[in-house]
Amino acid sequence: MTDPIDGFDIENPDLPKAIKKHAMESGGYPYDDKLDRDIYEAQMYALQKQLVTLQAHLAASGERVMIVFEGRDAAGKGGTIKRYMQNINPRYAIIAALPKPNDRERTQWYFQRYVEWMPAAAETVLFDRSWYNRAGVEKVMGFCTPEQTELFLDEAPEFEKRLTKDGIHLFKFWLSIGREMQLKRFHARRHDPLKVWKLSPIDLEALSRWDDYSAARDEMIARTHSEHAPWRVIRTNDKRRGRITLIQSVLHGLDYAGKDKKAIGDIDLNISYNGLDFLKMDKTD
Repeated sequence: MTDPIDGFDIENPDLPKAIKKHAMESGGYPYDDKLDRDIYEAQMYALQKQLVTLQAHLAASGERVMIVFEGRDAAGKGGTIKRYMQNINPRYAIIAALPKPNDRERTQWYFQRYVEWMPAAAETVLFDRSWYNRAGVEKVMGFCTPEQTELFLDEAPEFEKRLTKDGIHLFKFWLSIGREMQLKRFHARRHDPLKVWKLSPIDLEALSRWDDYSAARDEMIARTHSEHAPWRVIRTNDKRRGRITLIQSVLHGLDYAGKDKKAIGDIDLNISYNGLDFLKMDKTD
């Protein structure tokens, strides 16, 4: 099979026809087209009303929620976080998107700077990438040693166990995207003056390391999926379906006053998987 990156020139404003044609189906995505916009907007409206109801419950109960968003670049993390936050009070819903560690932070215990972002009573913290950088981009790009990655993979389940034992509701999502779809989105970013800032040199370097990222992801999920902090993998070639599925997963995963299961709807199991089940699949993403 021809590698879709062969002959791909991100500087060329014309996207190759083969990438455009196969983007939606890449990685074994089960749908040919995006979810109809009217259906999407109606479902999103119902889900956002439930998020407002959930936030009122958290304010009354003092419960804490953490949501980890991981995935390849252009998988849809930022857009999903934006829709999650769209109609809730930002005072109690906080986005944690940490830059690379400074000189002082590099000498600390690895998890230390993330601890500062743990939620207080009634808060929801959404991590736009998280401590799992160490098992992904840092490992693949050589920003940490193999020994540091190994230590992280040993410590992460215990770290998360302490969080959940203290009562934090922890959700971990890997947003999965096909290779042609990633190339299509990268190309769109490169040639849109309003989105070009989203494309970094590391993103471009990652294009040639697809298989390395896949292997790192699989090891990460295998070693850090646990009963107290399981991974949920959501395919996001169609951003609309992906956003709906992730928000549904959070809402179904919590008990709260005013919960309306019918309004939340059923999760699409064609694009949503338990982390360990995902590892067993014959996948190409």
